[in-house]
Amino acid sequence: MLLHSVIVTNSCWAQSRRPLVSTLFHCFSISSNSFASITSPEASHIDEDFNDFLPWLEHKAAAKISSALSIGKSSYGRALYAAKDIQTGDCLLKVPYSVQLSADNLPVEITCLLGDEVGNVAKVALLILYEKKLGQNSEWAPYISCLPQAGDLHSSIFWSDDELAMIQPSALYEETLRQKAQIEKDFWAVRLVFDRLPHHFQDVTLQEFTYAYGLVTSRAWGSSRDVSMIPFADFLNHDGASEAYVLCNESKKHSEVIADRDFAPGDEVLIRYGKFSNATLLLDFGFTVSSNSYDQVQVELNIPQHDRLYTQKLGLLDRHSTRSVKDVNEFTSSLNSFTIKEVKSGSKKGKGIPQSLRAFARILTCNSQEELDDLAVEAAQNDGRLARYPLKNKKREIAAHQLLLSEISQLVEEHNKYIKLLVPAPPYLCGKSFLRRQLAQDLLTGELRVLKSASAWLENYCSTLLTK
Repeated sequence: MLLHSVIVTNSCWAQSRRPLVSTLFHCFSISSNSFASITSPEASHIDEDFNDFLPWLEHKAAAKISSALSIGKSSYGRALYAAKDIQTGDCLLKVPYSVQLSADNLPVEITCLLGDEVGNVAKVALLILYEKKLGQNSEWAPYISCLPQAGDLHSSIFWSDDELAMIQPSALYEETLRQKAQIEKDFWAVRLVFDRLPHHFQDVTLQEFTYAYGLVTSRAWGSSRDVSMIPFADFLNHDGASEAYVLCNESKKHSEVIADRDFAPGDEVLIRYGKFSNATLLLDFGFTVSSNSYDQVQVELNIPQHDRLYTQKLGLLDRHSTRSVKDVNEFTSSLNSFTIKEVKSGSKKGKGIPQSLRAFARILTCNSQEELDDLAVEAAQNDGRLARYPLKNKKREIAAHQLLLSEISQLVEEHNKYIKLLVPAPPYLCGKSFLRRQLAQDLLTGELRVLKSASAWLENYCSTLLTK
């Protein structure tokens, strides 16, 4: 997944969407309140090693990129800090398209060897490997040299099998395996380039390609220009509460960021990568956010093949498969896969439990063709979607929601089991192993909170129906 820039068509602006792994490459778990505390000049540590980076980039662009920001180090890795007083609405940076890395930067001798099945993420990964092999002879050497090393990336695509086993209850586990399989598929798709141009890509391994791929998915933005690495802008760290994004100005051919608040000199400047759950943050960027309000859990329901109405239920679902855009989850749009979000205490309608999931449960618990026919008539009389209203038969309505409660209770039990295996961490753990264990714990703890909120609402809903 890529981060997207915002495009505002009237003035040719667009919001970029950021890809898969972030500048927070030291991968600490971030408290949702921690960003507010990174505001004193004392917290800013200017990175002397990068004093020449911005002048180099501005010289290459033949344009001023930023007078408001400087590169520094924070507790979370490399960062951008306010170099002077910044007011809400000020332009923080402008990076011309001419100094952004995209598939268009690949030499023709490479692109002519690539088939249509090779996507732009893989192409930009190839570009990074190409420029990296050139070393100091690369025109992008100052940028390539400042990219994080493989050992600094903690996206789940870099986790070992034993590390991935820590998050097995989460949908992220299967999604990571799918992502790793896709990377390997892309690797073999570009293998011809490595074989034909050994002087550019000598002995490139799957591990090296995965590293480059991870850099793209974690640091690039997607926009109307597809996938682009944006030097300097990719030093910006994430704040889930920020309203600042990377914007693309299509008429002026540059990307920019506008301040969403005031900053004093020394404050770390932050943007929001998107409204992402910890599963997405961990897959794409390699970090988590404590008490993440965007956490969600993927749930799958299936019609048992031994159900005597199996064929009829499948047929009904095939004919009325319309689902709300809000019901589509972050990893898959499968018709039997649903996303649960946290249900706020006191919620009357159970907002957070998708109507499509409740509808699926109502269909699953139908015991007769007549009941299925009634649902089909109801769908035809409304918006075409099935079982969006409580069943008239109270017992069937309770049965449908008790089914959901049972499924979610199993997930609660499984999450609890795995969290207990993670806490406390063995005293000998340190460094990367300790960090990834903490990330796994944050992921599962956030999902458990969501599951418990849904379970509590379902219990109350069923109890209320029983007493009516």
